Amino acid sequence: MTLPDSPLLAAASCAILIQIAKFVSDWAIHKRLNFQRLVQTGGMPSSHAGSVATLSTAVGTSAGFSSIEFQVACFFSIIVVYDAAGLRRAAGMQAQVLNRLVTRMQQEHRLILPGEHPLAELLGHTPFEVLVGILFGVVFAWCWYVFV
Repeated sequence: MTLPDSPLLAAASCAILIQIAKFVSDWAIHKRLNFQRLVQTGGMPSSHAGSVATLSTAVGTSAGFSSIEFQVACFFSIIVVYDAAGLRRAAGMQAQVLNRLVTRMQQEHRLILPGEHPLAELLGHTPFEVLVGILFGVVFAWCWYVFV
């Protein structure tokens, strides 16, 4: 296996490209550099979905779409996508509610909680963000194997 044939390298490259795209998009929208966007979860498109779709597609392209390797990659990709759109999204929604409750409690009761930071709210993805991530990942893998 040569370096360009590496499904791992293709998947990692896809994840990095998506995170860079989120960083540039955030910069264009907010007119300020937010380097945390390079490592934060959530947002459009899902880098988790994109990278595992790239991995599965790359494994299928290398080992065959009927191979055990592809089936294993595909199964774990489904788990990651479910986690991104289901569990982590629900946790982000719960964080929003908790942050509002804490803010209201602080305002109404004049509470000062030293060292207290709001919970991260952008944890998961909407189904559309996941779908775009998957499509991006499949196209990325195809381009990787055609052009690299």
